[in-house]
Amino acid sequence: MSIGQQVSTPSRRIVTLMKSIIPAIVLILAMAVEAPAQENDYPSREISLVIPFGPGGIADITARIVADSLGKKLGKQIVILNQPGAGGSVAARVALNGEPDGYTLALLSNGTAISVPLFKNLQFDPVADFVPVSSLAYFDFVFVTKADGKFKSLKDILEAARANPGALNVGTINVGSSQNLAAELFKSTAGVDLTIVPYKGTPDLQVALLGGELDLIIDSQTALKAALQQNQAAAIASSGSTRSILLPDVPTAQEEGVKGFDVTSWNGIFAPAGTPQAVVNKLNTALVEVLGDPDVKKRFADLGVEARSSTPQEIGDRLKADIDKWSKVIKDAGIVRQ
Repeated sequence: MSIGQQVSTPSRRIVTLMKSIIPAIVLILAMAVEAPAQENDYPSREISLVIPFGPGGIADITARIVADSLGKKLGKQIVILNQPGAGGSVAARVALNGEPDGYTLALLSNGTAISVPLFKNLQFDPVADFVPVSSLAYFDFVFVTKADGKFKSLKDILEAARANPGALNVGTINVGSSQNLAAELFKSTAGVDLTIVPYKGTPDLQVALLGGELDLIIDSQTALKAALQQNQAAAIASSGSTRSILLPDVPTAQEEGVKGFDVTSWNGIFAPAGTPQAVVNKLNTALVEVLGDPDVKKRFADLGVEARSSTPQEIGDRLKADIDKWSKVIKDAGIVRQ
């Protein structure tokens, strides 16, 4: 074998290898250039926002307000897809069915955090399957008594409960609802024995309160708005850590002596895991502007909720914290998983 032959054989191998590698390199570079271009063009078509509630409720109405303003901000229509049922699993499956490209978004809430420990077969993991974008709305629950009844403050309720353990009836909607778990947390945090009575809906609650069957109910301000405005019922405390901007004259449960009690309902926009960070950032920036708009804030306030944006990390951390919180409440209360 000659020296020339020894050199040429490796050379041919190198040429062959390069021929196979260069197309791959070109493809990678093309993809690297294409991805930022696609993100910069986002959105180029209609966006879907999947919500786990039926039409007509507060979550649906606020989502539509945001969708309308956000669509105008981004230059593309945002369509609401109502997919209630199965603790949010139905909506989650729809949202996760497509590509994680920012064209299908999901509305998650404190109800989502409750569903994790409440349902045996949830069929999705809100922390692993989604990335947070921003919060949309927050609202506290209110502790409400009959306006002409004997309990004028939450301190009155606490004193009566300590004097007669188990004698007072507290009404909420369904077992496992945010309101129902708020009552369980109130009971354990305050260290009092109350009888929690679940009802099918707010109308039944109001009838029971006004009829004297209940001493206290815990529900949203929005649901009880008519009874409060007509002075049939009185809000004696709110559930958040600070006074609600919508009910500034109503003290918090903490102010009334229940230290550490803090329950605030919320919802926010999330995207399927794998959505490009640039898309998440663009959505977040737009939502901050939308939710800071005075008209949007007023429309939310008229519904009894506070328009409030967040960073992705803030709402993501809130979801994780609420999963931990409600897991403990459900376990301590002995609520059977569904």
